[in-house]
Amino acid sequence: VQLQASGGGLVQAGASLRLSCVASGRTSDVYGMGWFRQAPGKEREFVAVITMSGGVPYYLDPVKGRFTISRDKAKNTVDLRMNNLKPEDTAVYYCAAGRRVVEGREDGMEYWGKGTQVTVSS
Repeated sequence: VQLQASGGGLVQAGASLRLSCVASGRTSDVYGMGWFRQAPGKEREFVAVITMSGGVPYYLDPVKGRFTISRDKAKNTVDLRMNNLKPEDTAVYYCAAGRRVVEGREDGMEYWGKGTQVTVSS
């Protein structure tokens, strides 16, 4: 499975951005897709994941109410709509996919795309 992410950029606090990711290849193996992020000097962390069949979302607590993950099962895409962005959201965001979804963890995410930078200025 290959993942191609797009979106990201430099915005001011309070702005919105949308990240998109499309999966190709053996997508029948994919049960869930999601987004993780890594800020400078920090470990990569879970942001949001969604099950491709049922569309059940899971979120990191600090982004609940601001970020919305959605998927298009037919197109094998997952989007992350980020509203009211804060400087602490600054990170490299990675799209991931896998055969399991474990809320809050990378477990089950077997495939990773290249990161896309999101920078939020204050």
